[in-house]
Amino acid sequence: MKRIGVLVSGSGTNLQAIIDQVASGFIGAEIGVVVSNKPGVYSLARAQAAGIRTRVIDHRLYARAQDFSQSILTVMKEEQIDLICLAGFLRIIDPLLIEAYPNGILNIHPSLLPAFGGKGMYGHHVHEAVIASGVKYSGATVHLVTPETDVGPIVAQGITAVADTDTPETLAAKVLQIEHQLYPRAIKLLIENGLEIDGLRVREKITK
Repeated sequence: MKRIGVLVSGSGTNLQAIIDQVASGFIGAEIGVVVSNKPGVYSLARAQAAGIRTRVIDHRLYARAQDFSQSILTVMKEEQIDLICLAGFLRIIDPLLIEAYPNGILNIHPSLLPAFGGKGMYGHHVHEAVIASGVKYSGATVHLVTPETDVGPIVAQGITAVADTDTPETLAAKVLQIEHQLYPRAIKLLIENGLEIDGLRVREKITK
């Protein structure tokens, strides 16, 4: 059975969605470890409640991002992790980790990439920018992680209307519901080798 490593920084609602879908059997894998770059976040409590090993690798203790990512990589190799999932992980990953897991790191972003992505675009900043832009639709994107932020091949997207009355908080709630459905399905596809990756184009394999 393949093993998933999850990187977190916050409360971990997407982590919980993954935990639940692994427990249900929808995702045919096990979560080997949950790693946080911050001590005391609720994600760690969620993992511990599910009997999952946890580690804290505090980014503030590292002078270089490369050394921080190397520590993460060491843990992933120790735990024999096959797929890394970022679930609200608010640190930029050094290329050395990406090179060690080619097409093996997933991230979920709270917009329809490539719109509203890149440096500084996370959490409420995204939803504020979406509303200010006047676009009529937003959503969530699951993509493969590459050295450039938020531009990796798109695995899955889900969409929601942006209402005239939406605030960043109400839009965030709608997008989060999409994320909880979208992310487990994307993980399932990658775990089961159900994707064809051709440059930036990702297709689901046709089963006969």
